[in-house]
Amino acid sequence: MKTLTLSAAAMLLATTAMAEVQTRTVTFENEGVTLSGTLYLPADYNGEKLPTVVVTGAWTSVEEQMPREYAEEMVERGFAAFTFDFRGWGKSGDLPQNIRFKEDPAAKISDLKAAFETVAALPEVDAANISGLGICASAGYMVDAATGNPLVKNVGLVAPWLQNQTIVEAVYGGAEGVAGLRQMAADAAATPGGVIIGAAGPAGTEGVLMAMDGYYADPARGAIPAYDNQWNNLSWEAWLTYLPADHAAAFDKPLAIVHSEAAAIPDGVRAFLAGYTGEAVVEWLDNVDQFSFYDREDAVDAAANTVAEHFGS
Repeated sequence: MKTLTLSAAAMLLATTAMAEVQTRTVTFENEGVTLSGTLYLPADYNGEKLPTVVVTGAWTSVEEQMPREYAEEMVERGFAAFTFDFRGWGKSGDLPQNIRFKEDPAAKISDLKAAFETVAALPEVDAANISGLGICASAGYMVDAATGNPLVKNVGLVAPWLQNQTIVEAVYGGAEGVAGLRQMAADAAATPGGVIIGAAGPAGTEGVLMAMDGYYADPARGAIPAYDNQWNNLSWEAWLTYLPADHAAAFDKPLAIVHSEAAAIPDGVRAFLAGYTGEAVVEWLDNVDQFSFYDREDAVDAAANTVAEHFGS
């Protein structure tokens, strides 16, 4: 295992200008539902088959947020990239029973597998050179969708949220807090379509999932018009029982991880790596909080450099 630490000064020195890209919309089907995605290509693309990175983002996110940020970074580094909205989010169709805004790990893993199949069939893509990049909550989904998947060559994780039972209880108020949230999901199941609340708002906002300043509260960052900004309380049961930090033993792809002790649950990375027996590059950035990994230029650039080098190896 190769472990690196990169200072803020080094990140600033690494920052480069963003390349222009061209995009096209790609729709695909999974379990009878149409999903909407975007293929990113260099502005001067001339028809060759390119190594390609499928990029997924944080919980509640849509493809125009951090997935687009990293897709453009991958194109700058010589790859094509693909992003999409999971079922129940953004421009994609509903989950079963017309449910939307549910953070459903099993459904998202299934969608991600379908995305890999779709990407492999695109004429612009080198089907033998497809990688997956999972950011924050979708890191676990990426691990599970790639495990045993012959379409996926390499995996990169940026600011990964890799929880186990210990972390779940530490984050969500202990066993009692977790039980309360799971009961909230059970109560929401009694309402057709579940119970939907706001996903995010500035610090002090009542009745939302994430009441905090920063990425999701700032229209110049993540609070963009495309963001659904919704959360279905049905999510809690599936989310709290999804423990991807425990899935490392089965994971069979070369791996790169970029994280920071200042970001969310770094212990999840350590727990995952303790069970992982494959090849890993692990880079710890100094003083980068979770949201900065989504769009702060120096942090994104440093993370993109690490995973792009891994994908090209």
